[in-house]
Amino acid sequence: MTDLSRFDVTRYAAAAQSIIDAGRLLYGQGWSPATSSNYSARIDAEHLAITVSGRHKGRLRQEDVMVVDLDGNPVQSHCRSSAETLLHTVVYRQLPTVGAVLHTHSVKATVLSRLIPAGQALTLQGYELQKAFPGYDSHDCSLDIPVFDNTQEIPALAAETEAWLARNPGQPGYLIRGHGLYTWGDTMDDCLRHVEAFEFLLECELEMMRVLR
Repeated sequence: MTDLSRFDVTRYAAAAQSIIDAGRLLYGQGWSPATSSNYSARIDAEHLAITVSGRHKGRLRQEDVMVVDLDGNPVQSHCRSSAETLLHTVVYRQLPTVGAVLHTHSVKATVLSRLIPAGQALTLQGYELQKAFPGYDSHDCSLDIPVFDNTQEIPALAAETEAWLARNPGQPGYLIRGHGLYTWGDTMDDCLRHVEAFEFLLECELEMMRVLR
């Protein structure tokens, strides 16, 4: 049972509800099938709410959202958080204004991440919808989305993404090869907008590849 005395209960409840609502939306879109994906929302400077491992994202309840600190340690909880918790905590540590992180497993993100050659980023340019991301105010901007290799060594992957975030604090997300999308925003609404924008842009890229074959 989580010790709620260590953080604001009202803020935890709001964060948990935002995660529950996001899960219903993302599952409904087909971007978080079954028990895949993981979501988090900041509670305060030291804590975040995150989905419990193995929960169906379209049927989340408050008990499916636990609390961890910014090192990924459970806060007085018997539950197990997502295996990828450290990929969330590094975002909150590196980007203090971020209020939510969403990791999704859509078909488009998974397939496209496998088509990008090793060592290369996915470059998005010429799309009006790039303006959905902060700092990208023109279709002429170039948005480079890195593709990290998938691994079960999450601490190593977390260190790699943390180093990338330190060099690229204005970037809105990244892909993991054969796995899916990570994106974030100052609020959950911002983060959901980023997921939706990424899904549109990834679909455009896949369609361009089909047309140009």
